[in-house]
Amino acid sequence: MSRTELISPGELQPVQERANRILDELDRILLGHHEVHRLLLIGILSRGHILLEGLPGVGKTALVKALGTLLSLDFKRIQFTPDLLPSDILGCNILQMMPDGERKMVFQPGAIFSNILLADEINRASPKTQSAMLEAMQEHAVTLLGETRPLPEPFFVLASQNPIELEGTYPIPEAQLDRFLFKIAVGGVDAGVLTEIIAHRRRGEPPQPSFRVSREELAGLFDAMERIHLSEPVANYMARLVAAGHPGSPGALPEVERFVTFGASPRAAIALAESARAAALLAGRPSVGFEDVRSVAPAVLNHRLLLNYQARLEKVTSFDLIDLLLDKVDPAGLDLPKGVSLEAGEVRA
Repeated sequence: MSRTELISPGELQPVQERANRILDELDRILLGHHEVHRLLLIGILSRGHILLEGLPGVGKTALVKALGTLLSLDFKRIQFTPDLLPSDILGCNILQMMPDGERKMVFQPGAIFSNILLADEINRASPKTQSAMLEAMQEHAVTLLGETRPLPEPFFVLASQNPIELEGTYPIPEAQLDRFLFKIAVGGVDAGVLTEIIAHRRRGEPPQPSFRVSREELAGLFDAMERIHLSEPVANYMARLVAAGHPGSPGALPEVERFVTFGASPRAAIALAESARAAALLAGRPSVGFEDVRSVAPAVLNHRLLLNYQARLEKVTSFDLIDLLLDKVDPAGLDLPKGVSLEAGEVRA
């Protein structure tokens, strides 16, 4: 069967049920973060890297560990610190004595040679160390001493970071930030969820997954996601949404011109398309709808809009501008004259 063949409703239903079963299990393991879990699963189905941002203790590391166990993927963790070196992540060549008495340089793989790499508190390492992962995140390979070594597939970097205003942190380089499909804010939970954790979970430790997804089942999810249809009008809406966030572009909003220094890269439009396909799969739709694009746009775009000093002065956030983009960019792209609107299927002036 060709991977380009569109998925049928009969094929989609069992795949949707499997994906939602994973989502329900994440909700059971870690309470009070359904939307975070939904976006995380969408990111995995899109084969993207994900950045989780939140204060210490909100469950970022536990969430990534639970996901790795649930998906039966090889999982490794690196605690990023200011003295961490690139070789600690990528690996290095070590001179070893062989059984025949000869000395040879032997490659010792780093933690990045895994399916899921948890880069814990990534913004506590220096920019040089953070940038060591650029090739791995883009090419799924590592080059050392002129030799390129492929990484295991599938490969994901799931990074956590503390908010930048905390002491002892470094900003993530823009080139690396753009390689994250999503940046997801992980907040606290309400009193009801806290009561459940305190009353029924000793020391707050989450339960183990009650089942595991096999490699074959995961491959089936990836295959189904590739076969979700993306129509020309929806693709056009994504392109106009990204273009409207660029100051100086023909469709840029006045607020974008005022508050944004640089807009999202073309990689953002590709990320929108892939993640919207995964959102459609979770919703049981064989074709991407405008609502799927809108549901993932904040996670795709919030870390890709570079705001200027004026935005900081007026306390305008990237989420404020994304809300404006979603509100003012017409999905249909009809470009009606000023003062003309569509109401109840009729054009009114």
